[in-house]
Amino acid sequence: MLHPHLTVTGLSCSRGERRLFSGLNLTVEPGEWLHVQGENGVGKTTLLRALVGLAPPTEGEIRWRGELVTQGSDDYRREMLYLGHYGAVKEELTPLENLQLSAALDGIALSAPEALATLVRFGLRGREELPVRFLSAGQKRRVLLARLVTRKATLWILDEPFTALDVKAVELLSGVIGEHLSHGGLVILTSHQAMPMPHGKVIKL
Repeated sequence: MLHPHLTVTGLSCSRGERRLFSGLNLTVEPGEWLHVQGENGVGKTTLLRALVGLAPPTEGEIRWRGELVTQGSDDYRREMLYLGHYGAVKEELTPLENLQLSAALDGIALSAPEALATLVRFGLRGREELPVRFLSAGQKRRVLLARLVTRKATLWILDEPFTALDVKAVELLSGVIGEHLSHGGLVILTSHQAMPMPHGKVIKL
């Protein structure tokens, strides 16, 4: 099996009758991250949704480990984690229950001590068993982002992951992303802020 890498060739995406972008080419290798930039409405989220198979492109190819990504690409889905801009957690469940439920749906074995340790790492000590509806927007976002650690995916595709985070949480997430890259992971993200991390590429839509 080829080493993990994502290649996009001649990609075009549309919204209705409107062409958002066309002829897009890019490659992301282990230890690299790609920062997708552009004004609102240019197609950043559409691009990410195309990469994860939620919005078929108008034209072009997406390949993972050299293999064409299709809607039936189970191996690709197992190695990829997508967190959308409007990703939500279940309000009636606790952070611990949310994390354990996500792991179960992903087919990941996650012990309660490991889940609790991850929530503490993400600044949720003392709130692990409090219903999510009582948490702030930033704390809910931390619950969602904790999946980055527990899911153990190779490719992270993140739509505005820094939304609703305070300065401390931004530093924490940057560190988590940096750690993932240092272990050969790949990251594709959108963000309106500068990213002070090495080995990054920028593409503007």
